[in-house]
Amino acid sequence: MTAEHQRLRDTHCHSVPWKKWGPYLSDRQWGTVREDYSATGEAWDYFSHEQSHARAYRWGEDGLLGISDEKQRLCFSLALWNGNDPVLKERLFGLTGNQGNHGEDVKEYYFYLDSTPTHSYLKALYKYPQAEYPYGWLVAENQQRGRHAPEFELLDTGVFAGDRYFDVFVEYAKASSDDILIQISVVNRGPETKTLHVLPHLWFRNTWSWDENSEQPKIKVAAHHFGYSTLAAQHPELGIYWLHCQSHENWTKPSDRLLFTENETNYLKLFGVENSTPYTKDAFHRYLLENDATAVNPNGWGTKAAAHYTLNMAAGATQTIRLRLSSAESQADPFADFEGLMQTRIQEADAFYDKIAPFCKFSDSRNVQRQAFAGLLWSKQYYRFNVKRWLEGDPTMPEPAAGHQFGRNRQWPHLDADDIISMPDKWEYPWFAAWDLAFHCIPLAVIDPDFAKHQLDIMTREWYMHPNGQIPAYEWAFGDVNPPVHAWATWRVYKIEQKQKGTGDRAFLERVFQKLLLNFTWWVNRKDVEGSNVFEGGFLGLDNIGVFDRSAPLPTGGYIEQSDGTSWMAMYCLNMLTIALELARENPVYEDMATKFFEHFIYIADAMNHIGSDKTELWDEEDGFFYDVLHLPNSDRLKLKVRSMVGLIPLFAVETLEPDLLEKFPGFKERLEWFETHYSELSHNVASFIEEGVGKRRLLAIVHPDKLQRILTKMLDESEFLAPNGIRALSRYHLDHPYTFYTDGTEHRVDYEPAESSTGLFGGNSNWRGPIWFPVNYLLVESLQKFHHYLGDSYQVECPARSGTYKSLWEVALDLEDRMIRIFLKDGAGKRPVFGGTEPFQRDVHWKDYLLFHEYFHGDNGAGIGASHQTGWTGLVAKLIQQYSQYASR
Repeated sequence: MTAEHQRLRDTHCHSVPWKKWGPYLSDRQWGTVREDYSATGEAWDYFSHEQSHARAYRWGEDGLLGISDEKQRLCFSLALWNGNDPVLKERLFGLTGNQGNHGEDVKEYYFYLDSTPTHSYLKALYKYPQAEYPYGWLVAENQQRGRHAPEFELLDTGVFAGDRYFDVFVEYAKASSDDILIQISVVNRGPETKTLHVLPHLWFRNTWSWDENSEQPKIKVAAHHFGYSTLAAQHPELGIYWLHCQSHENWTKPSDRLLFTENETNYLKLFGVENSTPYTKDAFHRYLLENDATAVNPNGWGTKAAAHYTLNMAAGATQTIRLRLSSAESQADPFADFEGLMQTRIQEADAFYDKIAPFCKFSDSRNVQRQAFAGLLWSKQYYRFNVKRWLEGDPTMPEPAAGHQFGRNRQWPHLDADDIISMPDKWEYPWFAAWDLAFHCIPLAVIDPDFAKHQLDIMTREWYMHPNGQIPAYEWAFGDVNPPVHAWATWRVYKIEQKQKGTGDRAFLERVFQKLLLNFTWWVNRKDVEGSNVFEGGFLGLDNIGVFDRSAPLPTGGYIEQSDGTSWMAMYCLNMLTIALELARENPVYEDMATKFFEHFIYIADAMNHIGSDKTELWDEEDGFFYDVLHLPNSDRLKLKVRSMVGLIPLFAVETLEPDLLEKFPGFKERLEWFETHYSELSHNVASFIEEGVGKRRLLAIVHPDKLQRILTKMLDESEFLAPNGIRALSRYHLDHPYTFYTDGTEHRVDYEPAESSTGLFGGNSNWRGPIWFPVNYLLVESLQKFHHYLGDSYQVECPARSGTYKSLWEVALDLEDRMIRIFLKDGAGKRPVFGGTEPFQRDVHWKDYLLFHEYFHGDNGAGIGASHQTGWTGLVAKLIQQYSQYASR
């Protein structure tokens, strides 16, 4: 057992709280819904980046590569100033959804390089230009560009030309759960001597301004010693923490190098209203950039403090700053054992990941996997949001604008979040998203099953889940509908842990299953308009994939019978059936539940393949593909013949039943056979659950093997879905054959668009009309493996289509895994597809091995697009590398 595995065990047993401190700061708190108290819900405009320097947050804190305790009471992060910028670099900058030509977009270069699950070791890198950061230019240039133009990036401005930038590495290592070593290493990559101001920040989240008689914490000077100075941070709940700041050559008078202010809004600056204190959140900016010595508290205390280091750096030089944050008041030199402890934690992190991925033998693959895991772990965030309190406002504050209480999320007053949650991307999506979260949990379960289980559990708890059974979607609209993948993720996490430990957590499985019964009922009651087992659901996370906005009233009237919505529900049935049979091993009551979900699946599968007449089938016999069907007010139905992921999602609804399982549950087996005898017409177009396959297994699937062959002919065609790096969300067929639909003289159109979206649907910041998306590709891999489990090696398909090469479905799945992984790996020319034509990332030694895990990828060349740090579901590559390496090594 490695040292990190022991820490995980200590955490599990509640003997040592190793996860008390972690990278729980948001990367962006401004511009979020929870900080928006406007009447119109314009979150981007209500709390801007410009205001964030001087305005206290209500619900959370952000910072640059920082950490906090698990309730975000005390926070630590960096602030930097290159002597040219108009503001301190305290947080990451990016364009709002209203500013970017493709929606919100972070305009910084930062990389999560390493983390253990308990955050006993953390490492990250921020690249800081030495020239003035071009805030205004980035906004102006992107605003004048249209949706068909590429985004204007920070590298495009030339501020990194000639390597004129600083690499700022930040490392954290825990000596104990409450004793954290902090090392900041700065490298001047440029050709000239440059000065950098580094201000490590320690501050309390403002929890005292919103309620009367709240006790205010305090940070003050504790002592000045030879070689270091100490701050004491006292909090009524957290107790006392000491921050030891190692002296630097510029500290001729240490007392002048410790700065203090309050984490309070500068009302005078922002709103023209008198401040309650002269020491406000923006004090260090005013002190350093405006030479205002009165901005900081001369008495040496406040709720926000910083140590000020001025680094005069020769070309190519490296300088290091060391600090130590501890709950124990040290009587000895706190830096005496610093180097030894830091190296020990690095070695322990290496040992942990060597144990996790012993089959991953190639250094480049290991680097990709390690950074993917790091991105997942760094993307944890403390998420606090009490919707009822947010709607009503705080007693010490002015009432929210009229209309605020009737705006977004008003139907969710019960939601009261107060947890560490895995975020899709802590800058572009600094809030949980239900279906994203399900995919995060698969790679997270490989390294920390307890955390993965907790994520799935809390989404079904009564302070998250709506009383009607709906799982909240995401902060912008909790009532939106995400694909129901929670049961799938629950089962997969259960099985991953069972494989690791030899036993699964049945209490977790049963607890989540019980809550998912409520959610399943919500789906059946709310999203099947005619009770025909054909489901709608709206956009279902696929944003602009359809010819219409599927979450808005249709221009034709009526509604869409969704191939994907119905398939997701069929998959949901099979996931619940599988869980029920597992639970029935110890409690026979669940056998009846398995039968219930089996029967519901059969009804849905029949509806998918045959509703009543040829015109109403979701399956198109002529094309050999599934399509959405437009249900018009006059009851006419029209197939929307867009070849998209919507028609591939039916493949996800597949499960095999082992013969020993059927023997263990004779009642369930008898019901299957009775159903086949008495309702054979329902299973006529469905993969037979009676006919035995390889190993006498039974198959439950929407797609019959004959239909599977026809679908795969398109899916594995390089002129349609099959791309060099995965399966496209839309067939390339629509490049030359756009789908058009006319109503009331208006053309509605779908073209193949392999990169950014040309429409504004859902903010225009994601695109399902051609790019490669990891979550659905991952499910395709799993589905092919399940079909192979039943059909065996004798069932062969041409891959790629028309190539003359035939492969089993297992081999096709491995081929897809390989294509997805190769997005991040160096090719024969030493280039990574993920970086596209961005030259520094492809060639520069100080860029090329630092990975970004984007939201989705170019459908033709694999270049990363969308949110640059959405390691959440793109972190699935870590799991893919593990399983691909394991199979390849056999």
